[in-house]
Amino acid sequence: MQNSLLPRNTYWLLFFLLGIVYVIGLFVPLLDNDSAHHANIALHMYLTGDYVSLVDEGHDYLDKPHLLFWAASASYHLFGVNSFAYKFPSFLFTIFGIFSTYRLGKSLYNNEVGKLSALVIASAFAFMLANNDVRMEAILTASIAFATWQLVDWVHTKRFINIVGAALGLALAFSTKGLIGVFVPAIGIFFYILYKKDWRSLYNGQLFLLILFFFVFISPVLYCYYLQYDLHPEKIIREKSGWSGIKFILWQQTFERYEGNSFGGAGSKDYFFFFHSFLWAFAPWSVIAYIAVVNRIRNVATKKYEWLTPGTFLVMAIMITFSGFKLPHYINIIFPSIAVLTSAYLIEKINEQKTIGRLFTTQLVICILCLLVAVAVNTWAFPLKSWIIILISVLLLVVSIADIKKLQSAFQRTVTVSVLTTIIVFYLLNSNFYPQLLTYQAGNELAFQTRNKIDPKNVYIWPGIYNPSFQFYTRELKKVFSDSTLNANHPVWVLTDRDRLPELKEKNLPVIEQYIHHDYNIGTMTGKFINPNTRKETLDSLFLIRVK
Repeated sequence: MQNSLLPRNTYWLLFFLLGIVYVIGLFVPLLDNDSAHHANIALHMYLTGDYVSLVDEGHDYLDKPHLLFWAASASYHLFGVNSFAYKFPSFLFTIFGIFSTYRLGKSLYNNEVGKLSALVIASAFAFMLANNDVRMEAILTASIAFATWQLVDWVHTKRFINIVGAALGLALAFSTKGLIGVFVPAIGIFFYILYKKDWRSLYNGQLFLLILFFFVFISPVLYCYYLQYDLHPEKIIREKSGWSGIKFILWQQTFERYEGNSFGGAGSKDYFFFFHSFLWAFAPWSVIAYIAVVNRIRNVATKKYEWLTPGTFLVMAIMITFSGFKLPHYINIIFPSIAVLTSAYLIEKINEQKTIGRLFTTQLVICILCLLVAVAVNTWAFPLKSWIIILISVLLLVVSIADIKKLQSAFQRTVTVSVLTTIIVFYLLNSNFYPQLLTYQAGNELAFQTRNKIDPKNVYIWPGIYNPSFQFYTRELKKVFSDSTLNANHPVWVLTDRDRLPELKEKNLPVIEQYIHHDYNIGTMTGKFINPNTRKETLDSLFLIRVK
């Protein structure tokens, strides 16, 4: 079997090319809504020096803990306020998560499964996307992978260091997004103990130390919530007062999100949400992953394979299916376990020529479809404009074909074709598609256009305008326009959109100068926008106007 596994040079080449694509994505501007929104909460910390309070556009932000914001604001101090600085901490955690997935696969199976698991998770579409549209997921997924690995090693060895490591991983996950970061590793290790019938682990005294260390590690977050909310019950949030920050983050937050009542109930009635979202999120590996899960379910009674990875997958699939609020990036938290399961299944079938041949054919079809879509998007919808990008794309294709031709087995070709597809697709996305797409996000474009021309301190936002990318790239906290603003002894610039422009004109303020840029909410792309022939019909405009 060893002779049929992926050559070491191929591993290094694939990881090297993946690394280049990840790094390119660090310089792509932030998307409005969550990425730029979170970046601005960290910006508030950076500009005010208040690292206790979570503040969103002047209002208390209750929903998520501090870790991402602390990490981003620290990065601003090192690199300045820019796209790279915001994304860099998540990139470091991504590397940490890939390594932790390798160690998890090695602990559950062997070194070869661990190596392939690292490659699988690193090349999963949504895992890579989490380093472009940066939210909580890169840090959360990495922390879950680390905590799960440490818990598995503890079950095997009962070493004290693994208790400390598990507590740290759980605390990092909790400090990123709350109890869900604790729940996923806990579910996994429960199924593993159940599989091994290691009941003594459930009553081991070291678990009390794990809980103790966990609360020690999360105490900075709890203390900050106490200072911001528990000491100020008069604060009105979501039209209610009397909030306990500690109670909210330890308990209430998780159930609020699951019920979906406070978040609009996105996707609440789509009971196939998990299954169709997983198909693209874990692409190009998702079909093999589904086959692997079915294989494990069929063999669960024989106890031939561990239960941690399929148990985690099934429980989270059920929970997300019946959740009152669900979004595609929520699926990322199961990637470490499903990457291990997928890799283990592939390696188990390595000498079954008929099975591995079918898997290769399946992957080939999936990869061709992905590449065709990527080519269509980057030639028709957003055509390649740089000869350098075109040249590198051709070189990637040549290297890919040359590398595949050297491989001898269907297993090797299955893995290599899949990873190279991700590399080519995301190289085109990060170097061409996203940079062009984000020129239709007027906030960042106006900020770039007016840098060193307009003092951001003199810019005011018209009431009702929400544009986090403009705020982030002007590196200034939001100031809402009011009539008293006109009494300022400095130039007054107002940011508004087409719908609210008449409100400004009603005030009969003389317009001295203005900048205009087309605008589109790229988080909700439609076919009409993607089609270059009808795109203009979908565009709004954002105005930056100097008034007297």
